[in-house]
Amino acid sequence: MPKPTFKYLKAASKNPSTTVRIKPNAPRKTVAPPVVTAPIEAPTPVEAVSAETPTFAELGLNENTLRGITELGFEIPTPIQARAIPVLLKGRDIIGQAQTGTGKTAAFGLPLLQLSDSTSNKPQALVLEPTRELAVQVAGGIHELGKYTGLRIVPVYGGQPIDRQFRALSQGAHVVVGTPGRVLDHLRRGSLSLDEVKICVLDEADEMLALGFLEDVESILSEIKGKRQIAFFSATMPPRVAALTKKFQHDPEHIAIDIKRRTVETTSQSYYEVPPGKKLEALARVLDMESPGPTMVFCRTRQDTNDVADALRLRGYNADALNGEMNQSERDRVLRRFREGQSDLLVATDVAARGLDIDTVTHVVNFDIPWDVEQYIHRIGRTGRAGRTGDAITLVEGRERRQLKFIEQMIGAKIRPVRIPTASDIAARRRDQFLASLQEVLAAGTSDAFVETVESLIVDYSAADVAAAALQMLWKSQDIGQFTVEEEIAAGEQPEEGMTRLFIGLGRQDGLRPGDLVGAITNEANISGKSIGAIDILDRTAFVEIPKQDAERVVTALRRTKLRGKKVKIDIASPIDFGRQSQGQ
Repeated sequence: MPKPTFKYLKAASKNPSTTVRIKPNAPRKTVAPPVVTAPIEAPTPVEAVSAETPTFAELGLNENTLRGITELGFEIPTPIQARAIPVLLKGRDIIGQAQTGTGKTAAFGLPLLQLSDSTSNKPQALVLEPTRELAVQVAGGIHELGKYTGLRIVPVYGGQPIDRQFRALSQGAHVVVGTPGRVLDHLRRGSLSLDEVKICVLDEADEMLALGFLEDVESILSEIKGKRQIAFFSATMPPRVAALTKKFQHDPEHIAIDIKRRTVETTSQSYYEVPPGKKLEALARVLDMESPGPTMVFCRTRQDTNDVADALRLRGYNADALNGEMNQSERDRVLRRFREGQSDLLVATDVAARGLDIDTVTHVVNFDIPWDVEQYIHRIGRTGRAGRTGDAITLVEGRERRQLKFIEQMIGAKIRPVRIPTASDIAARRRDQFLASLQEVLAAGTSDAFVETVESLIVDYSAADVAAAALQMLWKSQDIGQFTVEEEIAAGEQPEEGMTRLFIGLGRQDGLRPGDLVGAITNEANISGKSIGAIDILDRTAFVEIPKQDAERVVTALRRTKLRGKKVKIDIASPIDFGRQSQGQ
C-alpha cells in the first residue's frame, strides 16, 4: 500500500535563531476548459465509519493477497475498501466517490491483483493516473500488496526513457499503471495491448479530466473490447466525469464515502516537514524541545511501533510499544505503566489504541501521517480532553504534503507549519527549564539550610562566583551537559540543500547581531542578502548558511574584515551526522 497515500514546534526559545529563506513561486497549473454535459444523479454519501467493520479476510480476498496485507501490518479495511472490494471481486463496474487519503489504492488494487492470472504474461489490468508521480506511487503500492501473487506491475509515464518501458512490457506485465498520454503512446507503437485487459481503473478521474485528458481517456477505454470491468474513483463528480461513466460503464455500483468536517478546538495542531529518512531524529528533537507530559506516538504498522519504541529507549526516553501482536496481559501491563507515569511515551497503532481513555495525554505525535482522515481525527482526539488543552504534531516528508493538505480541507482547520528545532534551540530550552526550576526553589523558601554555607564562602569569594559554582555543579549532576554544548552541537547542523554552513568565532556575549553578519557578507563578499540562509547566534559563536558556490569567497572576504571591531575566526563548519545531533553527542 503506497506510503504517501495512507497515508518547527511552538516558539523555540527566548533567543530563537534568525532564518532567512527564499521560497520559489509555485508553477501555475493549466486547467482544461470545462466540458458541459448533462449530470447523472450523484450517489448518496454513507457514514465513513461503520460500527461493524469487516476484516480483510471477510472481504473475499485469497490467501496470497491477504499475506501481502498482513506483512504490511494493516489490520482493518477503510470504509471505501470495505465497500468497494467485494463489489469489484464480483465483476461489477463501480463509481467510488472518496477523497484522496481514504485508502482508494487498496480498494481497487487488491481486487485487480486477485482478478489477474499470473500464468499469462499479457496485461490484464490497467490503472490510469493523472500524473507521473501518482503513477509511480500507485504502482509501488500495488506491487507491495501483490508481493506474493507472482504478478508483475509495470508503470509507464512521461519523463522516463521509453525504451526502458519497452523492455519492461516485452518481458511480460500483468498490471500496467500509467498516465493517459504515455499509455496511448504505447498503444500506438504496438508495445502495449489491451486485448486481455479484464479491469480498467480511472483513479483521480476528476483531476485527470481537469488536466485535459478527456480525449485520451476515451481513446484508451474504446480500445478495451469484450467483457470488461470499468472502475471510476474520484473525489468529486463533475458533469464530464459523470458523462464518461454513463458512456463506458454498465449498471455501476455507486459508493460514496462522506467524511465529516471536524476540528478539535482544544488541540493545537502543527506539522514539521522532515527530510526523507530522518523522522526518528526529528521526533527526538521535538520531544527534547517540547518536554511533553504523557504522549502517544502513532505509527502505521506493528513493526514500526516496535522499531520506534526501541530507538527511543536507546536515546534515553521511557517508551513502550502497543500493537495488535501483544496478548492481553502484555497490553494491560503497558497501559498500566503509561497510566501510572512509569512510561512517558506510548508508541501505538490505530487499532491497538482503540478504546483508550486517558485524560492526561498532553501530546499526540503522528510519526506516520494517517492514510484516513478519520484516523487523524481519532488520533488527535486522544489529547485536549476533560477541559485540558493538547498538542497534535505530525511529521511529514515532502511526498506526504498532499495528504496533509487534504486533511486540512476535511477538518476545516489549518495545521500550522513549524521549524524543526535546532540544537541551539534545544540548548536554550534546557537553560530556560533549569532557570525555572531554580526560581521554584527560591519561591518555595526551602533552601534556608544552605544559607550558612553560602555566608562562609562569601568571605573569600563574591556571591556571584559562589552561585555560579553551585549552578555548575547542579547542571553537571543533572547530566544536562555544559553550557557550551550548544556550540558543539550547532557546529554540525545540516544546512539546506545547496547551502554551506559557516562557523563564526563571535557570539551574543560579544554583542553580535544577525544584521552584523548580513551586512558584512553583503558588503565584503558582494552577494545578495536574500541569498543568505539560516543564522544561529549562540553565546560565544555563530553559524550562518550561504550558497555553496559562494562559500570560499565569503570565508576569504570575512577573514579580511572585522566584526564588532574584532578580527574573527571564520571557517566552514564540519558536518556531524544528524542522528548524533539529536542526542547531543
